[in-house]
Amino acid sequence: MPVEHRDYPDIAPAGPTYSRGTKAGNLLFISGCTARGSEFQGKSLMEQLDETLKRVVGVVRAEGGSPGDIAKITCFVTSIADWQNNPEKQAELFAKHFEGQYPANSLIEISALAEPGLDVEVEAIAVLG
Repeated sequence: MPVEHRDYPDIAPAGPTYSRGTKAGNLLFISGCTARGSEFQGKSLMEQLDETLKRVVGVVRAEGGSPGDIAKITCFVTSIADWQNNPEKQAELFAKHFEGQYPANSLIEISALAEPGLDVEVEAIAVLG
């Protein structure tokens, strides 16, 4: 099965050394997305999460999929405390972007992301129909 490397510059721009998405058969592996370059970079973790989930879902939709096709996400955050202090907002954002079809999710605290003003990064695996 051939591997296809994809970029989605209008949805979630990638850096110079990686592809935003890699397709292998019906699997789509999405590199970690952030709010980089958006009006939300430097804003609250929850504002960044909203933009980041929008980008992840946007990549899946660009491949003809839907939020329910996202099987697994991994969320990297610079502050577990900020994440835990916003359970209602988290629930609202996940309901908004995943339309009630929630993927498996891992949460990992890290010391920093690639650029200042970024506090959350989300990578994903989708199974496309």
